[in-house]
Amino acid sequence: MIKIAVLVSGSGSNLQALIDANLSGQIVGVISNKPDAYALNRAKQAGISTAVIEHKQYPNREAFDDVMHQQLLEWDVDLVVLAGFMRILSAKFVKAWEGKMVNIHPSLLPYYKGMHTHQRVLATGDVFHGCTVHYVTAELDAGQALAQGVLKVTHKDTVDRLAQRVHVLEHLIYPQVVEWICTGTLQHTEQGVLHRGRLLEEPIQFFKF
Repeated sequence: MIKIAVLVSGSGSNLQALIDANLSGQIVGVISNKPDAYALNRAKQAGISTAVIEHKQYPNREAFDDVMHQQLLEWDVDLVVLAGFMRILSAKFVKAWEGKMVNIHPSLLPYYKGMHTHQRVLATGDVFHGCTVHYVTAELDAGQALAQGVLKVTHKDTVDRLAQRVHVLEHLIYPQVVEWICTGTLQHTEQGVLHRGRLLEEPIQFFKF
């Protein structure tokens, strides 16, 4: 059984979606860089081990990441899932977990990397928006996209409404991708990412209009 650790900084709604999904793998631990993150309460309620590693207590990014790395090794983790973890990871840490770490980003990558994606989509007048689950690489939001949730932007959408609609998609596709990894349906190999034994050339898309 694949052992999963989830990294969080905030409320943990994606963590809750993963818990509720009854994955084939086991969430063995949750790490937060913020001691007041509500996600820690969700983990404790589910009987999952937690660790608070405050980045402010370390002299630099690498020192913080080293402590986090050691905690993951202590839990014997196979897969790291970033769920609202608001820290840029060091190249050393990313390399150590390359092919074993995924993130979800609130845009249809490669469009709108970084922050404020909903505002940027509305300002540009895009017809479609959504979220992307991708492998984490040293370049921000640039790892291979595995799946995307796609919605149609409407005239009723504000930044807050669009954020809420994208959250619904995140809670749908993130547990699905993690489950695929747990069952071997999705595999990171030297040849590339395989889905059901075939090379994944484009992200799998889920549409919710």
